[in-house]
Amino acid sequence: MTDIATSSLTVRRLVPPETLDAPDAGPFLQMVEIANAACRRDAGHDNLDEDPLEALVAWHDQADWGRTGFLAELDGEIIGVANLVYRKDDAATTAEFDVWVVPDRWGEGAEEALLAAVDAEARSLGRTSIQIFTIHRPGAAGPMLAPSTGWGAIPADDRQTVFCVENGLTLEQVERNSAFDLRGSFDAVERMLAEALEKAGPDYRPVAWTSPAPEGYQESLAYVISRMSTDAPQGGLDVDEETWDAERIRRRDARLQAQGFTVSVACVEHIPTGRIAAYNELAIAADHAGATHQWGTLVLKEHRGRRLGAIVKCANLLRWRELVPESPRVSTFNAEENRHMLDINEALGFAPVSYAGAWKRVLD
Repeated sequence: MTDIATSSLTVRRLVPPETLDAPDAGPFLQMVEIANAACRRDAGHDNLDEDPLEALVAWHDQADWGRTGFLAELDGEIIGVANLVYRKDDAATTAEFDVWVVPDRWGEGAEEALLAAVDAEARSLGRTSIQIFTIHRPGAAGPMLAPSTGWGAIPADDRQTVFCVENGLTLEQVERNSAFDLRGSFDAVERMLAEALEKAGPDYRPVAWTSPAPEGYQESLAYVISRMSTDAPQGGLDVDEETWDAERIRRRDARLQAQGFTVSVACVEHIPTGRIAAYNELAIAADHAGATHQWGTLVLKEHRGRRLGAIVKCANLLRWRELVPESPRVSTFNAEENRHMLDINEALGFAPVSYAGAWKRVLD
């Protein structure tokens, strides 16, 4: 792809450095800094901050996902960054991207130029749609925009919303970003776990580990993670079905370890089959004083109605309190139409701290 320039604004590809202290690491470190600053401005909190090592290891590990980055420079100063993340699979049709601009430099053309670069790159990869998540603070006044699902809404006048609408993206889903206070009471967690275990019955038992996954559970965990792409609510987004196996679990665990993550995995095993029926992940980067992230939570469709989701969430929160006592809170995202998971979160004490809009642009 050729560079895109308008007057003194230029977009060029990001070349990730070999290490964070390499002579050419400056632009990459600026990308992480700009992304964190933009997320803090939009969300109103720092729960979404990414560590530079975490980011660099992900860029170097492109076995399953490809990444391409772009830098927008105005008069030699980097004022915006973007990245495109895509499955390295010939059958994949979509890609996700982010556009971040230095908070006080929005409106100087960087966002449009970066979107054009992302669009061109996605087309060159043969993708038919691109998707982005925008972050918004709760409690906004003024008109709201609802997604195609009809669940949830984001501020219609937000600069990100206006940008997406003006550039032909459609709002397909709204996610709620909720936080749980790890320094508060765990009474509700303990009570809900006891009730859920009784409801589940003798055919189910909780199991847990700190990554890497034990060999005997790798294949079963791979299958349940693969079902996230088919069983979780996706609204009007285009989602490519993913294939996981034990080898991919091992690759993922090795990457997470290199990134400095501590990951607790809580599962429910279906005793008659010896297979995982539900799972939940809690993860934190090397700085254990930061926010914990709740990643995937899923109950396989054939095992729903037995409160297995409550079991994995509660068991992992209790385990996490002992494993990483320094972390002050857990941050998680759930689709607004995923009422069952939101009910569990609310009963546990999770409270909304921001919202995400999921947008799609169909490529001609």
